Amino acid sequence: MTGPDHWFEPLADHLGAAYLRYSFTKGTEQEVAFLVDALGLTPGLRVLDVGCGPGRHAHAMAARGIASHGIDISQRFVDLATANAPAGATFERLDARTLAFDQEFDAAISLCQGAFGLLSSDEDTVAVLAGMARAIRPGGRIAISAFSAYFSVKYQTAADFDATTGVAHEHTELRDEQGVVAPAELWTTCFTPRELRLLAGTVGLTVDGVWSVEPGSYARVSPTLETAEFLLLAHRP
Repeated sequence: MTGPDHWFEPLADHLGAAYLRYSFTKGTEQEVAFLVDALGLTPGLRVLDVGCGPGRHAHAMAARGIASHGIDISQRFVDLATANAPAGATFERLDARTLAFDQEFDAAISLCQGAFGLLSSDEDTVAVLAGMARAIRPGGRIAISAFSAYFSVKYQTAADFDATTGVAHEHTELRDEQGVVAPAELWTTCFTPRELRLLAGTVGLTVDGVWSVEPGSYARVSPTLETAEFLLLAHRP
């Protein structure tokens, strides 16, 4: 029997639906409302949700008439997303590092670190972004949230931040639906706005903006040192 394809899979298996109890998941409606406007999404368009988790953003998109296809490396999360899916939301287990879609979507998103922040190598990070760029039609748009390197260094005092790789390593505990606690290690790749702009250019995207955001509080705010995440918006020429 082979092991997991990524270190996140056993954590997702343990969390299950308890993932949706965490406070950072409570701002889904605000985030989606903002992105629908910022990405110019209208009913009938198709969105790829990379690193969809239990499907909260894809569900909210589909409820607005925007067809959403979520992919995640965790089969547990894919099963949860599928079980509660509204019409117009579909899901499958895929590794974001090997996306094979070709101009099938009008937009692609990767939020709450999704697949993007869980990758520690430069090659994997570029592969995910390139796959997302390939998945959208010319003129299609991308939105990615990424953890702020500035915020991590300034405020994540319990994490070990590797200045060479930009990865924050922390030890924590996760509770499942029954409250059973399991120790966990997290590796979160962190970024600066300049890095996000350069990465987008590397895969042929044109950057529309990089903003400072918090879960449930997406807005067009210039990058600061005080918010946990940056939101990259770009389009395929």
